[in-house]
Amino acid sequence: MDTQRRLVLASASPARLGLLRQAGLDPEVVVSGVDEDALRADSPGALARALAEAKAAAVAGRPQAGGALVVGCDSVLELDGRALGKPADAEDATARWKAMRGRSGVLRTGHCLIDTRGGARASATASTTVHFGEPTDAEIAAYVASGEPLHVAGAFTLDGRSAPFIKGIEGDHGNVIGLSLPLLRELLADVGVGITDLWG
Repeated sequence: MDTQRRLVLASASPARLGLLRQAGLDPEVVVSGVDEDALRADSPGALARALAEAKAAAVAGRPQAGGALVVGCDSVLELDGRALGKPADAEDATARWKAMRGRSGVLRTGHCLIDTRGGARASATASTTVHFGEPTDAEIAAYVASGEPLHVAGAFTLDGRSAPFIKGIEGDHGNVIGLSLPLLRELLADVGVGITDLWG
């Protein structure tokens, strides 16, 4: 077994990179440049998966990804049957938090893995239920003013300033941050690679 496989993360997300590094992996980062607003799908879960597949495919076709394993991810929050990605602006983020507080949503992260050596690919969506607390209007305003929610799917994150406003989750916490390590392990196995072979 070749233990020197390169892993390429097709995402600019520092949170995803951090999760992979904490798990003993040292991926290279190549941003896909995919226009996320151009894709449509029948459900939030299918949209997250389609976005992940588009990102992975865009990077896998580039020369610098030659011979590497490429992983693409994309997250959306499903609330009332709608897929919520990054908010458009501060007003949108404020409205979202007022709609989410005291309720539960499902964070869906699509994952796609492509082995550029032989073209094998595997993809799936991980889902985690998120139970939101009830931040006050003033807390929401302060959070939106921090700028953080404008850069994350669903206008929240578990590993930042919004953590006190989340009562709990059901499922993989890494999935909410942006990447499910257990699912990545399964996708690697699907293309014949053991995750421990990628440890640095």
